[in-house]
Amino acid sequence: MIGAVIWWIGSTIICASQNVGMLVAGRVINGFCVGICSAQVPVYISELAPPSKRGRLVGAQQWAITWGIMIMFFLSYGSSYAKGTAAFRIPWGLQMIPAIGLFAAMFFMPESPRWLARQGRWEEAHSVLTLVHSKGDPDSPFVRRELQEIREMVEFEKQNSDVTYLELLKPHMINRTHIGVFTQIWSQLTGMNVMSKSAIPSTHHPRTVQPKKAKTTKPADKTPVYYITYVFLMAGVSGNANLVASSIQYVINVVMTIPALLFIDRWGRRPTLLVGAALMMTWLFANAGILASHGRWAGPDGVDHTPAASWEVSGAPSKAVIACSYLFVASYAPTWGPVSWIYPPELYPLRVRGKAVALATSANWAFNFALGYFVPPAFVNIKWQTYLVFGVFCL
Repeated sequence: MIGAVIWWIGSTIICASQNVGMLVAGRVINGFCVGICSAQVPVYISELAPPSKRGRLVGAQQWAITWGIMIMFFLSYGSSYAKGTAAFRIPWGLQMIPAIGLFAAMFFMPESPRWLARQGRWEEAHSVLTLVHSKGDPDSPFVRRELQEIREMVEFEKQNSDVTYLELLKPHMINRTHIGVFTQIWSQLTGMNVMSKSAIPSTHHPRTVQPKKAKTTKPADKTPVYYITYVFLMAGVSGNANLVASSIQYVINVVMTIPALLFIDRWGRRPTLLVGAALMMTWLFANAGILASHGRWAGPDGVDHTPAASWEVSGAPSKAVIACSYLFVASYAPTWGPVSWIYPPELYPLRVRGKAVALATSANWAFNFALGYFVPPAFVNIKWQTYLVFGVFCL
């Protein structure tokens, strides 16, 4: 609920932005919300969910993320046809609506039974377990077993109190910390940012209002932000066609996350990650090979005056590049996408789980930020070899 309030504040500042300073301030404030919610939601779900469905329910968080990304893309695309500043203020304002719904819905959600137990509120913890796991039967064997397990864990914690982040670096915990942190890091190093992110270029439609005093020597303000638009530019897809092609991968991401929700608890975590890495490696190396053998340098200005679109390919090879990009997203969505959120909360005992998941999640966002600055210069300087870098990470 605190995260939702923080999001309202940040989004309000962003929507009312009159200059870059206000925009940056709003984004920073929103970042605190993203950090809080992305660290706490997997913990909350894993503490409420029955063991047999835990993976499926935590994976639903990733599915919700894919829905949010897809919906926001289409809202931004539609809003870009509006006149004046409404083109960007509409989507910035609409992003507050989910936070309002979250805040209201949390009044009807139960507290974590494990957290209640740690506060000594055993009757409430028992009531929540009864509500969630036994359809109102307080004498259910599962509820009794779960309550006893929580009681033992709380007693153990009392004997080993004063947990700090240094606890995660001690010999008995360092391996779990390493696995949790690097699961999140590798979810970024798979190359998902290269193959799947995109945004609406500011001048894709002639009705979009441009600053009257803008000074430029070339149409650099047409440069699309993020990366799959670069890939499609290199494949000869530009303008609105580029945006439509980019939107397809969001639909793929939503649809292909569903198999993980249905079968992740049967597949297991490690086999799913191994299969996903192998498939993503295949498509990354395939794209590198296609661009290397059938493409050519697009010159210092790149394709359509976009320096990061430094390589161009046409004909059947360009269609193969687009197909591999879609297949990459289809491989990530049921594997590394949800499992990178499911796996870390399962690694740690209750007494350190909150701090451990927060650390792992911070590693995810740190590498997300770093790759945001790495990928465009990489496309400019090492061109198609960028795919080899991420292919090796998958390997």
